[in-house]
Amino acid sequence: MNPADPHLAKTRLLDFDAPSIAKLIEERGWAELHRYNRIGAIYDFVRNEIAFGYNRADDIPASAVLADGYGQCNTKGTLLMALLRSLGIPCRLHGFTIHKALQRGVVPELVYPLAPSEILHSWVEVETDEGWINLEGFILDARFLQTLQKEFSDTESLCGYGAGTDCLSAPPVSWSGGSTYIQKTGIINDFGTFDAPDDFYVKYRQSFGFARDLLYRHVVRQWMNARVRAIRRGVLPRVPGLSRPNHSHEEKNRAA
Repeated sequence: MNPADPHLAKTRLLDFDAPSIAKLIEERGWAELHRYNRIGAIYDFVRNEIAFGYNRADDIPASAVLADGYGQCNTKGTLLMALLRSLGIPCRLHGFTIHKALQRGVVPELVYPLAPSEILHSWVEVETDEGWINLEGFILDARFLQTLQKEFSDTESLCGYGAGTDCLSAPPVSWSGGSTYIQKTGIINDFGTFDAPDDFYVKYRQSFGFARDLLYRHVVRQWMNARVRAIRRGVLPRVPGLSRPNHSHEEKNRAA
């Protein structure tokens, strides 16, 4: 490991020396794996064992994401980067915004009009033996994605419920040594690459405003996480123009 390489450095957010992260790496035996399998094992862990969900903020340390046990694009990306760097795998962040329509269905319809038109987004770029690749497919865990695939089995394009893809039935989300994506079609602005998430959040912040930020942290995200859990159980909240009318009244009430 080259300590001078900025793509391997520890930062406030990439706190891979935290005891919980060190313990996880030791228990999983990731350090013993070949580089390719090491990346894949970490990727699969973040994708499926850290469930899709909404943390209190984007700029929380990797150890806090691990403690929460859930995250979204930005926070799961922070954890992924910390785990990769802890095992000597260079990585960086690529920042974007995505259209808020991608979050429709997860964001309750009552508050959807209050959401910013563009949502801060990122993916992780990892240096492999074949060069740099993009990892974004870790955002939605398999159970959540399976509900979307079942509900929208008659279409390949979906922008909503946390997904932005034109190949819904078989999106490139599994580790196979190449780039993975699940929200790519929702991207609006490209902010370029950053050595660490810390650098990204110094320059770009999600602009909720003070009142809406408090509302999001203490009310809306809890509501969103409840909807995410319902989707993971196979119950899709109804959204005009998105979800198909095949749920019972009881199911709709449970997902509301």
